[in-house]
Amino acid sequence: MAGKFTELAIDCADPSALARFWCSVLDYEVQGVEEGEEVVTIGPPSVPEGKNRPGPVPPALTFARVPEGKTLKNRLHIDVNPTDREQDEEVERLLALGARRVDVGQGGASWVVLTDPEGNEFCVLATRCP
Repeated sequence: MAGKFTELAIDCADPSALARFWCSVLDYEVQGVEEGEEVVTIGPPSVPEGKNRPGPVPPALTFARVPEGKTLKNRLHIDVNPTDREQDEEVERLLALGARRVDVGQGGASWVVLTDPEGNEFCVLATRCP
């Protein structure tokens, strides 16, 4: 049997604020808060008892407070794929939530690179997936 990808841990300065941002981006909810808000875990909304979730369960995101700030480009990042709107509409929504545009050398790529409020890069893809 292989391992299963269930969680992505993200170091940050303000776990609660970053969790709120990503909950709005992904339509996730807070699933746990530990150690005086030093660690906040978010994930997809719970499925009501007796109901099935179609498709695979997306991984949780865990935000942990660390003393050092971000200094370099991420070596791992999240790709966001809009499901109910076009890419440009999704980018505008995310900018209104506090994301910022960033140039990491992507040139004329079909994706748009943004950063979350703490400067972590992520991509907004052009393809809509239901």
